[in-house]
Amino acid sequence: MKRPRARRLSSIGDDGYMPPGDCREKNSNHRGIRMQLNERKISRRGLISAASVLLAAPFIIRADRAFAQGGEISFVTWGGQYKEAVQKAVIEPFTKETGIKVNVIDTPDLAKVKAQVTSGNVDWDVFDAPSALGATGSKEGYWEALDPALFVKDDLVLPATSDRVPFYTFAGGIAWDPAKFPEGKHPTTFAEYFDYEKFPGRRTFRDRPSETLEATLLADGVSPSELYPLDVDRAFKKLDSIKPYVASWVAATPQTVTLLQTGEVDFSYTYSGRVKPTQASDKPLSFSFAETLIGTEYLTVVKGAPHKENAFKFVSYALRPEAQASMMEQLGYIPNSKKALSILSDSARKWLPDPNSPRNVVLNDDWWADNFETISRRFKEWILT
Repeated sequence: MKRPRARRLSSIGDDGYMPPGDCREKNSNHRGIRMQLNERKISRRGLISAASVLLAAPFIIRADRAFAQGGEISFVTWGGQYKEAVQKAVIEPFTKETGIKVNVIDTPDLAKVKAQVTSGNVDWDVFDAPSALGATGSKEGYWEALDPALFVKDDLVLPATSDRVPFYTFAGGIAWDPAKFPEGKHPTTFAEYFDYEKFPGRRTFRDRPSETLEATLLADGVSPSELYPLDVDRAFKKLDSIKPYVASWVAATPQTVTLLQTGEVDFSYTYSGRVKPTQASDKPLSFSFAETLIGTEYLTVVKGAPHKENAFKFVSYALRPEAQASMMEQLGYIPNSKKALSILSDSARKWLPDPNSPRNVVLNDDWWADNFETISRRFKEWILT
């Protein structure tokens, strides 16, 4: 297997990015993010180092395209407070402007996309795809081509590919209930997450290999710069050691925080954008930025979508600066609109992930596009044994 090039993370000056404050664990030296705008292959190089978005430069956003009124689409996305944020920031104003009804379906599942596309019986329109799912769908031909005119190219932090557009940048890591586990009593890195003797308690992991294998190999001592290609056999061997302590292999992302809040698990692999909204609840959670997995969420239109033209309108709308800013204010992810990033509040900026940190890993979409389906079968079989 050809070894993917190492991903380098470079430092920057004061570009307007504010690294996470109280949520970070001893990470005060981080100075910001850069996003490399590589027009050829964002899946491979788009987040190698996040380009300075030139916040000091004036951004001129062209007038939005007029949309015809009426119709509907289905939007397959994630549930919980994430769905509430999408509803408020994107779906409701989109429907108000266009008259297009958005039918929300929970929990994106690439296997279901495959079944629909290969059978020619497609029910879904827009698909909210994390790194590996988006890249794999591209390789397998599951997405419609996207017209570049749908987006303001100069406003995109990461460029669109021929069939998917980055929606935002996310961070996955470790969360816990600070009322139950005070400072020093909880894991903050993946090695500590696997250290059951030092940090006993019930864990969660995702029910898919992407992100899970990366976290596992980091826990086993693999350097972030040497992570890809993933040593799959080594990862499964290490996973054997923690399997008895994983209380839930989570499919529905909201459960990564609700299981913590209800006390059904003690520590959880989740996302900063899932933990930020809990700060306003009666069960606020904490998230470690000491070591994270950083990836790109994509918007795609399923091949043969029954409401294809309306789906394109929705994807275009979701990348507008006002929609991006509103959504990321609620979640604390990095928007894919430069204009939106420039107007985020300080409180939202404190939750932005940091691709600069040498402890963090930028997920390699190219590697997963080549390996996702095969390793997914092995992973599901392993969980059941």
